[in-house]
Amino acid sequence: MKRIAWLLSVLFVIACARGEPQKQVQATTNNKETGGMNISSPAFRDNGSIPAKYTCDGANTNPPLAFAGVPQNAKSLALVVDDPDAPGGTFDHWIVWNISPSATNIAEGQPPQGVGGRNGFGKSGYGGPCPPSGEHRYQFRVYALDATLNLPASSSKADLEKAMNGHISAQAQMVGRYRRGS
Repeated sequence: MKRIAWLLSVLFVIACARGEPQKQVQATTNNKETGGMNISSPAFRDNGSIPAKYTCDGANTNPPLAFAGVPQNAKSLALVVDDPDAPGGTFDHWIVWNISPSATNIAEGQPPQGVGGRNGFGKSGYGGPCPPSGEHRYQFRVYALDATLNLPASSSKADLEKAMNGHISAQAQMVGRYRRGS
């Protein structure tokens, strides 16, 4: 009986050890799906507070952004900044596409070379956070695309998302938070 218990224990340990590589493979697969791409900002950390300078309470200028890990086969990048906490539903703050895939950053206050779409303010360009109440999250997403997009500058985020469908080879996201008066 002791031998059977010992044998079952050994088999259990072997089975657990064999399951471990599958977890590692899954993590690698997830990394490939995102392409290992990254977006960051020297002005605030992921899930950190966006400085007022980049909001309607300050200069209302775009924050600096940096991209890394853009796939070599990318033909263009697209950038979307939106607020999923807006009272009327997700509010679009910045939409740009056909950014060069060799771009590694966007300078503070300088829109990237590309085509700017219509944001929630009805304009092209960056419109900073300006929540009516409470703290809101602002999603900064960059997409690597296997094509350049033929969209007019007046296009909305919905138009962009439709055009990107089937062309996204990698994407990355960071979130900034802002509360007025903070």
